[in-house]
Order: sequence, then structure tokens, then C-alpha cells
Amino acid sequence: MTRAPDPGWTDADCPVARTVDLVGDRWSLLVIRDAMDGARSFTEFQRRTGIARNILTDRLRKLTAHGLLEQRTAPSGRRQEYALTGSGRDLFPVILTLRQWGERHAFEPGEPHSTLVDQHGTPVPELVPAGADGAPLDAVNTSVRKLG
Repeated sequence: MTRAPDPGWTDADCPVARTVDLVGDRWSLLVIRDAMDGARSFTEFQRRTGIARNILTDRLRKLTAHGLLEQRTAPSGRRQEYALTGSGRDLFPVILTLRQWGERHAFEPGEPHSTLVDQHGTPVPELVPAGADGAPLDAVNTSVRKLG
């Protein structure tokens, strides 16, 4: 989805800053997480997150306006529901990486937590960025190059 530049971007040239402007607050990421886990209705999002109604309304509007969620009529025909768009589904690796970082660093050893599993019930393997040669990438062996 191509958009005109937003004059309110924190750092208009940085993809990380633009992404954080769109989904970097706690509630937006939790709404995206829950949409990935099957939440569709306003009530479901509110129940799962505990978010205040006014904040949830704001986040759903923002995520819909920026093309991460779409609003459509529920199969019952009586209510509206929210569904991830392709852009919203493209955040899966981001959510997965945050989850895996949290599993490693946000819990004490042995402290119980949820884990993401595939359709066979097997835990999802750690996501590790790799270069064209297959070598693992991290902050030590990468750098930012400005284009244009």
C-alpha cells in the first residue's frame, strides 16, 4: 500500500521509526497479537487485553486507517468484525521475535509462560536472521545504508 508521506513521522527516512509510529505502542501490538490468535470483535479484543474502551476504539481506528486491519460484516450479518490484512499478517515475524525475546529475557528460569506452537503442537523454532550466504546476522555484522 503506497501512501503519501505523513508530516507527523518521528523520523521520515527510517523504516524502524515509521513502523514504531504505526504499531509501537503496547496496545497496538497486543491488538495485532490477538488478531493473529483469532480475535475478531471489539468485545474479544477488550476481554483479552483489558484495554479501556476509548483506547481500544482509537487503536482499532488507527490500525484500520493504516491498512493493518480491515473492518467487515461478521458472518452473522449483525456485527462488524476486524480481520488482519496482508500488511497486518506481515507483522507475524515481528510478533514472533518479540515473543521469543520475551521467553529468553522477560521470565525467570522455570517461570511458566505461554509458547507458540505450530499446527502439530511443536514449539516454533527460534527466528534467526540470516544473510544471503546463510550466516546469522546481528547488530555486530550489519549496518544501515541511507538510500537516495
